[in-house]
Amino acid sequence: MTTRSTELLRVAHAHPGVTRADAARMLGVGTGAATEIVARLTEAELLAEAPAARSGGRGRPTTMLVPHPDGPLVLAAEITQEVWRVQVVELGGNVLATAGEEHDGAAWAEVAAPLTAAIGDFRDRYAGRPRALGLSAPGTVSPGLRLDAANLKWRDVDLRTLWPGLFVAGNDATLAASAESRRGAATGAAVALHLRIEAGLGGAVVDHGQVLVGATGAAGEFGHMPFGDPAVACPCGAHGCWGTAVDGSALARLLGRPTPRDQVTFARRAITSPTAEERPAVSAIARNLGRGIAGLVNGVDADLVTLGGLGVDLLRSAPDDLRDAYLAGLMAYRRDDPPPIVPAALGDDGPIAGAAEEAWSALLVTLG
Repeated sequence: MTTRSTELLRVAHAHPGVTRADAARMLGVGTGAATEIVARLTEAELLAEAPAARSGGRGRPTTMLVPHPDGPLVLAAEITQEVWRVQVVELGGNVLATAGEEHDGAAWAEVAAPLTAAIGDFRDRYAGRPRALGLSAPGTVSPGLRLDAANLKWRDVDLRTLWPGLFVAGNDATLAASAESRRGAATGAAVALHLRIEAGLGGAVVDHGQVLVGATGAAGEFGHMPFGDPAVACPCGAHGCWGTAVDGSALARLLGRPTPRDQVTFARRAITSPTAEERPAVSAIARNLGRGIAGLVNGVDADLVTLGGLGVDLLRSAPDDLRDAYLAGLMAYRRDDPPPIVPAALGDDGPIAGAAEEAWSALLVTLG
């Protein structure tokens, strides 16, 4: 394959259903050259063509580029605090199949065994077509694919045992940020800040399409910035972490209750349908979130903020508390036109969609 072939595959992936004519324009090549490239990709079982919807104009109907029915696939896996799941994803991002189950905070070995089995089942079912795996994990992932997930008490986990071939992995919030930038609410933003709240808070900065991952892959651990109560200990070992001021543990502490085993379900119920007792606590964590967002916007100069996980619920249930605290924390010159705070368009699928995107990015290089 040539560089042009790789570029065309990237266009077909980023713009599902793109017509051959539009793909040629995006690549800056003539229709004859595009036809030749598509023919090579079809012969290699990487792309196929299907009739495009008629536009109503004159001229020969064009065709759209679609995944080849026998072409390569990627697997995208996600581990959260409570569940794991695996998806089979074709070129363009369409999901063909999904498997998963709850793990309820089990030890790593108890999660890895069924996850590995599901991955193997999909490899067998699709006759070897899955060529890469992307994994979203609830913690920091080193360049050597080792995971630390403090809330699950998983330390120095070797993720490479899950997949023998081309494998990419990253933090869930970081991957969600990448997906929002490519296919979601942050498309077109110059500098986007994404924050995701589950059992703790994570996020990422996407600078002109590039996720800032840091020197060791741990960038975006915004939940461990000291924006919280210095008297509160965090599972990471520090005190005063911002995540402990905005998640389910914060709600439980404000209500004088023990931290529930399933923080996310508890917090989501309390935030979306608060009782009279819970309403002040929800307002308090919304204000804590708004103040922290202001600090990050001041620091990274973002022009858009996207929220995922429980952040979406807080934005909907306590918008005034969140916005008032946000505006109060912004430098004065930003307040007339503050960067908007919007829900993540991909919702809870952001991390696994990001895992699929990273897997396809890695695979397309090898196909070209």
